[in-house]
Amino acid sequence: MIEFLFLDLDDTILDFHKAERIALGKTLRQMGVEPTEAVLTRYHEINKWHWEQLEAGNLTRDEVLTGRFDVLFRELGTAADGAQCARSYERNLAIGHWFLPGAEDAVARLSQKYRLFLASNGTASVQKGRLTSANLYRFFEKVFVSQEIGFNKPSKAYFDACFSRIPDFDPRKAMMVGDSLTSDIQGGINAGIATVWVNPEHKPGNPAIRPDWEIENLPQLEALLEKM
Repeated sequence: MIEFLFLDLDDTILDFHKAERIALGKTLRQMGVEPTEAVLTRYHEINKWHWEQLEAGNLTRDEVLTGRFDVLFRELGTAADGAQCARSYERNLAIGHWFLPGAEDAVARLSQKYRLFLASNGTASVQKGRLTSANLYRFFEKVFVSQEIGFNKPSKAYFDACFSRIPDFDPRKAMMVGDSLTSDIQGGINAGIATVWVNPEHKPGNPAIRPDWEIENLPQLEALLEKM
């Protein structure tokens, strides 16, 4: 019987891709760079690599947040400042929110049956702004943002820190739910708890990272839990 539900935020509850595209376009224009499809595609590639390196423990958060823009601007041959761009991007990203289909109602219903906890690798100031805008704090017993915890998903240390802050916690009754195999699912595996991969686009899996269950969206999580 599941009692403790850990939910990722970006692309599990909120549509991060939409928020990112709007914030990134605005930020790049402020820096004198036109956000063409080619530029945005290259940024996504660079950004993905940097976050993977953070998850692997090869880069610090500051190196990720600034380095991704430094690399992009270097490739584009522009003198724009990566650190300044990172600060502007975070301000723009913290404004507004967009729910994934059915996610808001699903979280509200889940909060009535389970103890909900948010588990995010995002930047604290950005996530606080988006959580406040979306009025999501009311559904979660605690919010665990890696920048504040001091460790990142998928490290066991991150989850151990979260577990230590939850009264009467029992890992046998816990589940991690998220869209990232390398962060959410691997993190849950490292922590020894059940895992559910949110995979709306039916992306191919990774034989080395096997979730216990796979769903398309949070409304499907309700049905899955009811069958347990």
